[in-house]
Amino acid sequence: QVQLVESGGDSVQAGGSLRLSCAASGSTYKTNCMAWFRQAPGKEREGVAVIFTGDGRTYYTNSVKGRFTISQDNAKNTVYLQMNSLKPEDTAMYYCASGTSCFNIWNQSIWNYWGQGTQVTVSS
Repeated sequence: QVQLVESGGDSVQAGGSLRLSCAASGSTYKTNCMAWFRQAPGKEREGVAVIFTGDGRTYYTNSVKGRFTISQDNAKNTVYLQMNSLKPEDTAMYYCASGTSCFNIWNQSIWNYWGQGTQVTVSS
């Protein structure tokens, strides 16, 4: 079992920045990739960013490329999502996820554990 706890969500104005954190505990040695997903009201959950914990490879959905950065601190078992130049369309609940078999990374079904989410609200 892996427990994930997100933090850092807040309300900000467009153009602002936030850094989300996801602290992992439990059987983290089985984790090969970590991700951030988000779900806006009335929309499906979508993948935002993925990091492979072994070699640090990162992947982003097109809408956040150049604005968001996913990173990890292995000593703290924590993954971060630095979000810059925020837009109102970034408003959503942001979820952290961990996975063992990291194929089809944008498919929600491959992720084994999920956090409870942290709310990000961007006003215009």
